[in-house]
Amino acid sequence: MPGDKSISHRALIMGALAVGRTRIEGLLEGEDVLRTAAAVRALGASAERGRDGAWIVDGVGVGGFAEPGDVLDFGNSGTGIRLMLGALASTPLTAVFTGDASLRRRPMGRVATPLERMGARILARDGDRLPLTLVGASDPLPISYTLPVPSAQVKSAVLLAGLNAPGETRVIEPLATRDHTERMLRHFGATVLTTSRNGGREIRLTGEVELKAHDLVVPGDPSSAAFPTVAALILPGSEIEIAGVSMNELRTGLLITLGEMGARIERVNARVAGGEEVADLVVRASALKGVEVPAERAPSMIDEYPVLAVAAAFGEGRTVMRGLGELRVKESDRLAAVAEGLVACGVAVEIEGDTLTVEGLGGRPRGNAAITARLDHRIAMAFLVMGLAAERPVSIDDGETINTSFPGFVRLMNGLGATIAERKA
Repeated sequence: MPGDKSISHRALIMGALAVGRTRIEGLLEGEDVLRTAAAVRALGASAERGRDGAWIVDGVGVGGFAEPGDVLDFGNSGTGIRLMLGALASTPLTAVFTGDASLRRRPMGRVATPLERMGARILARDGDRLPLTLVGASDPLPISYTLPVPSAQVKSAVLLAGLNAPGETRVIEPLATRDHTERMLRHFGATVLTTSRNGGREIRLTGEVELKAHDLVVPGDPSSAAFPTVAALILPGSEIEIAGVSMNELRTGLLITLGEMGARIERVNARVAGGEEVADLVVRASALKGVEVPAERAPSMIDEYPVLAVAAAFGEGRTVMRGLGELRVKESDRLAAVAEGLVACGVAVEIEGDTLTVEGLGGRPRGNAAITARLDHRIAMAFLVMGLAAERPVSIDDGETINTSFPGFVRLMNGLGATIAERKA
């Protein structure tokens, strides 16, 4: 699998905030991550791919970023832009941020609110949308911030801003979200304490710290692994092995859910790499059944719901997925996009509030649909997977965004026996 996207962004940013040289193996070289690498260089650090494929980052230290000479363009990357806003919020400089048409539609208010409490100033378009200008704090303040909705990106932005603030910065999350930032901050020498709290967690970071460069290995991305996994489950006779996938307990919600649905997925060769649990997955075609997916599981699989919904369409009976409000503010309104695409393929669905219900067919959906991917890589890949096992082909209107997270997706899937090709005009 490609390197984990979440970890790749964080590795570049923290390597740039560290003192010394960091070597990163397995970095995802998708467009999103390359935008973060370009931003790091624009801010005065060095981030380059070596001849052996590893990336070398020469950091400038916490508070050492230089004012960029041009606009920082993050393309389609919501993760990259939100983390970098945090990394710059406690440094006295001015930077302008923008992105592509999809990213410019996504609200930035939820990350701007805590960063402004820490002393930064953020000027954005109506609705807290890009482009925006950040004026970093000259005298940053530590804060205690309770996340109004579960968001690893907002949590991470506050923690990164807290690196250059005096005292202790605290983030309280009612539901635990992916903890790659906390793990990596410890890897680079920061003091980060995490305690359980009423089903959620409290994270405390000691500020005014000097991060020290450390080499690391990026594990395979479980969100990318979800696509060949579901393809193998729904195509009779399939059996594949996926090597080196992150098994971080806050990223395994999809595997847990598929297991409840009857999926035959075996974890083998469990190990630790770069502070993250890793394993190989053996996936075999399976007869799936509908299940209830609780809302509290959403943070551990928020990016995997589109392809889970595809799996549910092939299952026997009803699958109910709760707590999906966050899908409305991803690269597209994923909740609406998934429902629209499934209906076009002959699958009955229902949306009620933040709950998606899929009426599984216990067999092959009709397919024969042209799906509008809405500039969303995960919608595009999910419905290509659906097309592999549907009665008739499924097409998407635009596959270019797939490269933001999974370069080589089509080549890999075709190598496993799929037939995915550009439709001729």
